[in-house]
Amino acid sequence: MQHLLEPAGLAALAETMRHLPLVALDFDGTLAPIAPRPEHVSVPPGIGWRLARLAQCVPVAIVTGRRIADLRPRIGAAADHVEVIGNHGAENADDPAGSAVHARTLEPLRATLADAAQALDAAGITVEDKGQSIALHYRLARDRAAAADLALRLCASAAPAVRAFGGKAVVNAVSAHAPDKSDAVHALARRHGATHVIFAGDDVNDEPVFAGAPPHWLTIRIGRDAPSSRARFCLGAQGEMADLLARMLALLTASGA
Repeated sequence: MQHLLEPAGLAALAETMRHLPLVALDFDGTLAPIAPRPEHVSVPPGIGWRLARLAQCVPVAIVTGRRIADLRPRIGAAADHVEVIGNHGAENADDPAGSAVHARTLEPLRATLADAAQALDAAGITVEDKGQSIALHYRLARDRAAAADLALRLCASAAPAVRAFGGKAVVNAVSAHAPDKSDAVHALARRHGATHVIFAGDDVNDEPVFAGAPPHWLTIRIGRDAPSSRARFCLGAQGEMADLLARMLALLTASGA
């Protein structure tokens, strides 16, 4: 992948911004730095107000693995200005009935995890039930490989109704019939009539967006640690996101948007 802030990437960014794109972004590891505990994460103030300003010109959405209610207090000045799709695409404020179905599908897995509470605790796994998804965090486990194996085996017990996928020191479980992030971003683009999209993400659950994007969409992987990623461009680290948002705003200002 080429770095977005090199000449070819900057040219692609300028061309995309000319079309007033939908800007859809992951949260943890993309807009906000990763923390040992998810409850400690929030966006830096500069990113919050840049997102709020950007949303005055183009549609802006955050597509996250977090619950919508959990995310909004973490995005500062942008809280009242951006759309949020939660739980990896399974939680949509515009479809409460569908979101409720996806939450109910996880009931058998909830029962399995409750029965395995002692084993999970011994393995250093923290269970975070977010309604439409369940996250099994093992960042603090002494043996991460063994913890990941246990988490995956427990989630597999609820198949085929439940789909499990990994992430950065986490195993996520969602309804097998729930939309993923790619479905969510395509739906947002259709609703806004956006022919062009910018999407940035840093983890396994962002790869469906990269893989399913039309060639003219601007897709960005945060970090150079995934050479097989289907994203068109990359940023070196999450800290470069503030610079990217500033460049987007500058391009819009120069165009009169």
